Amino acid sequence: MDRRNFLSAATVTTASVVVPFAGAPPRVGTSDVIRLRQGLDALMEMDRSRGGHDGLERAALSGAEEALAKQKLGATQRIRQRLFSVAADYTATAAWSAIDARQGGRAATLLGKALYLAGMGQDPVVEMRVWNSYAMLAFQQGEHHEAVDAGLAAQTTAITKRDPLFASLAHARTAISHSTLGHRQAAIRSLEYAQEALGKASLDDPRPSWIAFYGPAELMAMTAIVRDRIGDAAESEAASHKALGAIPEEFRRNRALATARLALAQLHQRDVDQACSTASMVFPLMSGHPIPGRMRSLLGDYYRDLITLAPDTTIAREWGDRYRTEWSRL
Repeated sequence: MDRRNFLSAATVTTASVVVPFAGAPPRVGTSDVIRLRQGLDALMEMDRSRGGHDGLERAALSGAEEALAKQKLGATQRIRQRLFSVAADYTATAAWSAIDARQGGRAATLLGKALYLAGMGQDPVVEMRVWNSYAMLAFQQGEHHEAVDAGLAAQTTAITKRDPLFASLAHARTAISHSTLGHRQAAIRSLEYAQEALGKASLDDPRPSWIAFYGPAELMAMTAIVRDRIGDAAESEAASHKALGAIPEEFRRNRALATARLALAQLHQRDVDQACSTASMVFPLMSGHPIPGRMRSLLGDYYRDLITLAPDTTIAREWGDRYRTEWSRL
């Protein structure tokens, strides 16, 4: 099944599965696992362009439903385990979409299910993915100590011992959580661990498509977040410029987020005109797609800081008018 057909089929109820007659050989095998994983790749392409939204979440849940249905069809134990793993990955994708759309209640439920399925599939990669997402969700919900705990849980998964790229992401996520609590030294130390681990990683090794976003550019984007939150706005601006110089063009949502972070760093240095010019670039970057909830929240943070730091300036009023217009349109 090609990707277009998969995505079309995934937005409606999964077709009923016919149970084979007694004594028939297993009808599910490696080819089914491969096809379902290709569907995951297609969903990740959608996420890179426009971020989390209802259609992506529904498609991911449909993929998980199909994987779970197939694991009941008399496949070997090895294939059944792999299908549990695929179902876990689809469910984690749905949870991530809910997080990006800032639908915390749904995200929490889906992450719990994804963690269960990852255990059934004995898949440490999905387990690490889930804990990484838990850290992001905990931040959204204001549970900052839990965000640190989730980052530490991600660090202890088996995949981080085997692949330093995953270890780097886990340390970077923990750094962000520490910075939110104002733990300056812990945040900087976690960033150093992330950089050290990334230096040991082979970026060309085959990995699941969901982690394709992570590498030197994304670490710089995460560094910008940490530095801004611990009061190092100039260092945050420098890190944002490095990130934007390296984030691939197809990662539109990530480029837009990094642009908004750059605007915040400039604003926190009182460079109001430049900050407003930078923040306005987010809208054309996301042209043609609704702005995901997580990005809306970040732009809201920018606007609140803008009217706090420069409430009476013409540029602030003009940007506010533009912001409200774009907000209502998208």
